[in-house]
Amino acid sequence: MSKTAFVFPGQGAQAVGMGRDAYESNPKAKAIFEEADAVLGFQLSDIIFNGPEEALKQTANTQPALLTVSAALLELLADSGLKPDYVAGHSLGEYSALVAAGVISFRDAVATVRARGEYMEQAVPGGQGAMAAVLGAEREALGELCQAVSAEGSVVELANVNSPGQIVVSGSTAGVQSIVARGKEIGAKRVIPLEVSGPFHSSLMKPAAERLGETLAKVELNDAKVPLIANVTAREAVQGEEIRRLLVEQVYSPVLWEDSIRYLIEQGVDTFVEIGSGSVLAGLIKKIDKNVRIISVNSVTALEALQVN
Repeated sequence: MSKTAFVFPGQGAQAVGMGRDAYESNPKAKAIFEEADAVLGFQLSDIIFNGPEEALKQTANTQPALLTVSAALLELLADSGLKPDYVAGHSLGEYSALVAAGVISFRDAVATVRARGEYMEQAVPGGQGAMAAVLGAEREALGELCQAVSAEGSVVELANVNSPGQIVVSGSTAGVQSIVARGKEIGAKRVIPLEVSGPFHSSLMKPAAERLGETLAKVELNDAKVPLIANVTAREAVQGEEIRRLLVEQVYSPVLWEDSIRYLIEQGVDTFVEIGSGSVLAGLIKKIDKNVRIISVNSVTALEALQVN
């Protein structure tokens, strides 16, 4: 039997103007943007629609912005009758997935990811952490190189296992620079430094995780109506308390995206619906398995073109 997973993008998918068509054409979607502005106490929607790009790229703005756009598009999708058998989100996108699964209210989610973004920005002083995308290397070989570099005193770790041949590393600036310099040793085709404000999904983020744990302790998390495939385990999580723990671990643990998608396919998922800005996840999922159906719902037009089977 055909199964569907809703998947939600994370940081890096943002673009000035995203979600504007949903805001302008659907009262329920508009209400999501207005709720975000009210909860946060400033005009996040203005930054989303009009920029400047520098403001949107600040982690503490990017995270609630992407969540808001995904939640608004989710409202549009609710009218289509399409329902997921599973949900998953890439890093920050996990919070959009939890809204979709009824684990957390949008109001609580947008306040939490704003705080999460601030904690992540503040965890490591500017210039001391970095990330880089490694293309064409085997996961095991890259993991061993990271361990070797870390043992020499410069922390660097696997951060996002995105798809075959695309893995992001994260850690100290010196550690990431070592991977850039030595990537060819393990067969990497290219190592591309990323424009980010910190070494996300590395052990250097533990101070941010601690603070997030204190914030999440005050947030109501229900059991999921639809199983979440968690970044940290690439397996199902349903109980609210387990999800709370995994969200804290996720800040300093690798995002096992490739493993999550493979697990979903093993469970019979043959349709992936990406909900939010851009189509980054569609590209990654195609590299993992080109036989599955992938639909990107990133605009009103895309939604109108969606044929529900």
